[in-house]
Formats: sequence, structure tokens, C-alpha cells
Amino acid sequence: MYKTVIGLEIHAQLSTKTKAFCSCRADVFELEPNTVICPVCTGQPGALPVLNEKVVEYAVKAALALNCKINLRSTFDRKNYFYPDLPKGYQITQYFTPIAENGFLGFKFDGDEKRVRIRRIHIEEDAGKMIHQDADSISGASGSLVNLNRCGVPLIEIVTEPDISSPKEARLFMELLRDTLRALDICSGDMEKGALRCDANISIVDEERGLSSNRVEVKNINSFKFVEKALEFERERIIKALETGSDVNRETRTWNFAKRETISMRSKEEENDYRYFPEPDLPPLQLSDEYVERIKERLPELPQQRIERLIREYGIPEYDATVLGSNAKLSSFFEEVAKSTDKPKEASNWIMTELLREINRRGIPLEKMPIGPEHFKILFELLEQEKISVKIAKELFPLMIETGKLPDQLVKERGMEQINDEKLIEDIVLRAMESNPKAVKQYREGKKGVMGYFVGAVMKETRGKANPAAVNEIVRRLLES
Repeated sequence: MYKTVIGLEIHAQLSTKTKAFCSCRADVFELEPNTVICPVCTGQPGALPVLNEKVVEYAVKAALALNCKINLRSTFDRKNYFYPDLPKGYQITQYFTPIAENGFLGFKFDGDEKRVRIRRIHIEEDAGKMIHQDADSISGASGSLVNLNRCGVPLIEIVTEPDISSPKEARLFMELLRDTLRALDICSGDMEKGALRCDANISIVDEERGLSSNRVEVKNINSFKFVEKALEFERERIIKALETGSDVNRETRTWNFAKRETISMRSKEEENDYRYFPEPDLPPLQLSDEYVERIKERLPELPQQRIERLIREYGIPEYDATVLGSNAKLSSFFEEVAKSTDKPKEASNWIMTELLREINRRGIPLEKMPIGPEHFKILFELLEQEKISVKIAKELFPLMIETGKLPDQLVKERGMEQINDEKLIEDIVLRAMESNPKAVKQYREGKKGVMGYFVGAVMKETRGKANPAAVNEIVRRLLES
């Protein structure tokens, strides 16, 4: 019996206007390389850092949302290492006394309550970005380029305890953390842009033999799907090594998304390799209880709180609440529709299927969609009154988005009203029976599947507008008479 032990180190880029310790703009993703730099973020002699107050506010917001203890006095330190993307030769971080520690993030996993403890949250600055030619890393590259725009962009690093027990659980935790940071409006959460980056530490315990593998770190995971895939690959690799008696090196590996495998980068560094010491150019960060309380009072509703409230107030299933509650705008729209129609389950079904499909297909954000609660209210009324079928309703939905018109108006204009005339349906069925007596005979001999032929004939002649329930009932009655 193998037990998987996973801990995560997540770097979240803070959405401040300027960098952590200088006045350069912080939103640098699509800018020309090396155009948003200054003596401070490139470590020129004599340049001194000044802490951005917004960085502190955002870090406290994250800490409160993750139920952490805020350290009213925290300090900055230097993490020393040499790499081309770090022109200073050190990174300003918080090693000895972080801004927050001892928190947790709770969520449901496979129907059970799960709590992942947060060991610490600390403020630090980002490094630059290396681009390697003809290789995925500096080793083996024919050349490497460096873009220093990202130097000094503010980060918080969120370090979990090793409380995660499967790759899927790691992905779900990351998704909830992303949604939480977005709800706080402190991080875009866009992994594909590097705004949220995850390093995962994994080890495997053979509980039957009492053996445990070395801990392996997997870096450079840039999507939620790859968090799960990389950890699945690493879990199987380590288990195979344990079964064959091979060594599992304590190392840092990287996820190669093209090959769908992890590859070794280097042996794992120890803490003392970084020669941490206090940052001499920044004083200790001193906060007050009043400052923390003011931020706490302004916290928005968080995704997990919203999910629980949607289940409680609207009686929708946990899955629906999770999909809707992960996004504040989507959740708010659902609530408007649910209140307008008094049909929360129908509202969640149509929003999660038809509306989200159209949003993804058209690439239009929810707030720019030209439909609102009134469209859903009338659509549900038309269905309830049997003026349209579900099939027609699904055909109407994209038309509502294209035109912005209400569904009853579209039904009139396009002649889409459902046909409920039983005499008309009977006539069509009888004609179909007369033209295909063989199918009638087969049905009466027990081949019930041929009933679909007659239902299809009615739907074809009415262009899908006949009431499906009425058609099925009439076809069955006439075939059995």
C-alpha cells in the first residue's frame, strides 16, 4: 500500500501597479524585453529599495483569506544565488520572519471535508525570465537570452504543509487557491502568463514495508492540468523505483509538457546553499492590529463561502454550486436568474451548459452577453406552457445571444412554436404507417426499436417542432391499435 505525500510552493504575482521595491510598472507580460527596468530592480550600485505599501495590503488580504496568523512584525532577507536572470545576485524575500503563517484552506474532495494547512506566506520579488535556444533549459542550449522586465515584480509565496494525498487533490487545491486570489482581486491567476506558478514536492511511503522515498521537487508547472499530470508521472516513477529497489534521488525535476514526463534538472539545494541573511536596506515591517482589522472588514465573499451559501440558499447540488461559485460574476448572474425565475436548478443547468458553451465558443465575457434574467424567465415559461420543446429552446439560445431578442419574440418571428395538435400528428403517423407496412409489422412482432422510425418521420415533417411527448404517445398508441 503506497501513500502519496505532496506539498506545494505557490508563487502568486500580485496585481499591483508598480513593482515591489521600485516605481517601475508591474504588468510586464506583453512588453518589449528589458524596457521596464531601473537601477533598483537590476541591482545597480547605490540603488536602494522602497517597499510598495500595496504589496503589504495584498499579502495581508491573502493571509486573512487563508486563515493565517498575521505577524505584526516581519522582516526582509536576502536569498543569495547566481543565475543570469538575477542581476543583483540575490532576491529580497522573507525567510526568518514571514508576514503570515499557520493557516489553512478547506474544501471538499470526493465528498469529504479536506483541510490543507498553510505553513507560511511571505513577500518576495520575482526574477527575470530566461529564454533558451534549441533547448528547454540552459544546459544544452545553443544560446540563452534574458528579459529582466520581471525583476522586482511582487510575489507572495504560499507554502503548504505536506497534507495533499493525490495529484487530483493537488489540482483541485490549486484551482480553489486561484479562485480565492481572484476573488480578492490581488492576482490574475493566469498560469499560462506566469502569474501563478507551482513547485510541487512529492514523496511516496510504502506503508507495508515502512519505507519512504526521498522528496523530489517538480518545478515549472504552468497549468492546472499539468500539476496533476506531472505528479501522476512522478508518483508512478517513484513507486516503480521503490518496487525495483532503485534509488530515488533527492533532486529537482522539471515537467516537459511536450514529452509528458519529468526530467532531472539538478540535485536539490539545501537551505544553507542560499546563505540567507537580513536585508540591510529595508527595516522590519511593523503592522498594527487596526491596520489588519481594516483590511479584514473589506474582504469579499470567498469562493468556498459562496459555494456553501449557494447550496444552502438555493438547494442546488454541490457540483453546480462549485462550478457557479468559483466565479463571482457567474455566481451573481445565476442568483439573479434564480430569483427572477424561481427555478434555481433549471437556472444552474442552463447557465452551466448552454450559457457557458456560448461564452467559450464566442470568446465573449459574461458581462458582454446581451441576455439577462428576463430571457431565462420567458424561456422557462415557454417550456412550462409547452409552447416550445427543450430541443427548440436549445436552438433559440444562440439566437437570443446573436440578436439580444427575447425568446417569445424569436418564436413568433421564426415560427418556432411547438406543434401540439394531436390530429395533425396522428395524420402524419398514419401516412408513415401506410407507406411502410413492413415496419408496422416488425413493431407488432416485438421489434420495438422501429418505433423510432415513425417518431423521426413526424419530427422530419414538422421540422422538429412537434411535441416530443405527444409524438411518442400517439405513435405507440397507433402502432399498438
